[in-house]
Amino acid sequence: MNKPELLAPAGSLEKAKAAFLYGADAIYCGTGSLSLRSRADVDDDELAKVIEYAHSIGKKVYTTINIYAPDTVYEDIIKQVKMLNKLAVDAIIVSDGGIIDIINDIAPDIPIHISTQANTLSAHSANFWYKNGAKRVILSREMNKSEIKYLIDNTPQGLETEIFIHGAICWAYSGRCYLSDFMASRNANLGDCAQSCRWEYNMYIEEKNNPGNIMPIDEDKNGTYVLSSKDLCLIKRIPEIVEMGVTSLKIEGRLKSAYYLASVVNAYRNAIDDYIDNPENYDYKKYMNELEKVKTRELTEFFFNDKNNKDFQEFEGKQYNPNYEFGGIVEEYNENKSTVKIGNRLQVGDKMEIVIPNKIKVEKFTINKLWDSETDEELEYINPGRLGQTVKMHLPIKSENGWVIRRKK
Repeated sequence: MNKPELLAPAGSLEKAKAAFLYGADAIYCGTGSLSLRSRADVDDDELAKVIEYAHSIGKKVYTTINIYAPDTVYEDIIKQVKMLNKLAVDAIIVSDGGIIDIINDIAPDIPIHISTQANTLSAHSANFWYKNGAKRVILSREMNKSEIKYLIDNTPQGLETEIFIHGAICWAYSGRCYLSDFMASRNANLGDCAQSCRWEYNMYIEEKNNPGNIMPIDEDKNGTYVLSSKDLCLIKRIPEIVEMGVTSLKIEGRLKSAYYLASVVNAYRNAIDDYIDNPENYDYKKYMNELEKVKTRELTEFFFNDKNNKDFQEFEGKQYNPNYEFGGIVEEYNENKSTVKIGNRLQVGDKMEIVIPNKIKVEKFTINKLWDSETDEELEYINPGRLGQTVKMHLPIKSENGWVIRRKK
C-alpha cells in the first residue's frame, strides 16, 4: 500500500513552516500576479526562503502559474519560469498550453502539474497532458470516486494524480467563474476573486408589464446565501482514496491562517498514517472532531461518493467557527513561563487546547495566570494590539516552537 503525499497551501513562510511542522509532505504557493490567489502570493525573496527551508527538511514546494494568459503577460511568465528554475522549485502548477510550452523550452527539468483549472475529467484528457510533458494532473472536483479510479487505471504509471480532499468549493465549474469580474471588477481567473458567491443576496421579482414595480420575494434564513457552497471534507473517505492509488491529497486554502493549516493538516496527517498502519481500525470520527473545531462552514463530500448529491449548499453563509478560535503560537517554552504569540484576546480563566503535531489528541488546560512579556507584570487579560505581540503563560506540557494553541469560546 503506497502512502499518498499530503499537500498543503501556504501563503507565507510562517504558514509553510506550520504546514510542514504538522505533517505536510509538500506545500503549494503562488508568486507575482500569475497565480489564482493574488492576495496570497509570496514575493520572490520569501519564495526563495520557503524553498530553501523546505529542501533543508526534505520537503517539496510547488508554485502556481495557473492563470489563462494573454500575450501581454508572457514576458513576465518567461522571467518567472527562469527564476523558478534557478530556485530549483519542485514543480510548476499550470493550466495554459502556452505556458507549458514555455516551461518545456526554458526549464525542461521542472515537473509540470496540470491545474484543476484545466478541468481534467477523463483518462483521455489526462493522457493528452501526459503526452505534452505533464508529470501530474490535478483532477476536477466534479469527479466521483469511480471516475477517479477509472482514470488512474487507464493512464500511464508515470502520470501522477492529485485530488482535493478538504477546503472551499468554487460556485463555478472548477473555478471557471466570471461572477467576481462582473460584480466587483476583480477577475477570478487572474487571481483576484472577490468571492461574490459568498455574499448575501436579497431576491426580487419585477412585473413584466409594469417596469419598475419591484417586489421582494419573502425568504427565510435559508434563502439568502443562494450561491454559497459548503466546504469539501473527505476525511471519511481516506481508506478508499488511499486504496485507489491517488498520488497526492490536496488541502485548499492559501488565504487561510497558520492556525487553520496546523489543525487541518494535523487531522489528515494522522488519518492517513493511522489507516496505513492499521487499516482495520480506521475511525474517521476522531479526526472529524478536530476538523469541526476549525470549520467556518458546514462540510460536504460534494460529488466524491454520489454524483447526485444535493447536500452542498451553505444556507447560513458562516465565516467563523462558533466554538473555537485561534489562541496563539508557542514561541519559546519555559517550565514556568512560556512565551506565546497571541492570535486573539486572552484572559485568565480561558479554556485552551494545545494542538500537538502528529497526535490527534490535544492537551487541554486553563489559563491561570498571564504575564506581560516585556515587564513581567501580571495581567488579567491581553488584546493583540500589534502584529506579533506576545504574552507569557504556563503551559502544561513541554511545547515546541510553532505549536498552535486554540481557545474555546
